[in-house]
Amino acid sequence: MLRTDKDAAIADIRESFAKMTSAVFVDYTGLTVEQVTNLRNQFRARGVKYHVYKNTLIKKALQGEGYVDTLAKKALKGMTGVALSYEEPSAAARILKEFTKTNEKLKVKAGLMDGAVLDAAAVENQLATLPSKDEARAMLLATFNAPAQTFVRLLNAAPQQFVLLLEAKRNKDAG
Repeated sequence: MLRTDKDAAIADIRESFAKMTSAVFVDYTGLTVEQVTNLRNQFRARGVKYHVYKNTLIKKALQGEGYVDTLAKKALKGMTGVALSYEEPSAAARILKEFTKTNEKLKVKAGLMDGAVLDAAAVENQLATLPSKDEARAMLLATFNAPAQTFVRLLNAAPQQFVLLLEAKRNKDAG
């Protein structure tokens, strides 16, 4: 690889990592071309970019970041694929969690989110369980609606109790 190509690749990696919300590093050794193509299609459908970079280029691109040494120890060894999520932090982790259920050869090495390096267990148990954008919006909307719903129930309680009181009085007088 020519020096100019390396510099361009490093700049591209640096830019990709600057824009991402989370990254998951995987070891794809042993996967067939069909399996990797299937995985890439799943990533593409959810807006996740998947790249295979040289570990040394990743180290050079992330040089100066506080987490690069920890990341190098946990993830930047052997064959490394990187799934970069730009919209939803949990998108790549969710896809990989589902994919590893049927493809044992794919191994999650580590994750990266908000400058913190996550081990494989944290990626599968924490990052993959984060709510999606739509789920988070629904939870926020439910939180906003809860006080209004409670207020309406309280406003309806007095007339409802009054009607029940009148019903009880009518039954007592009739019986």
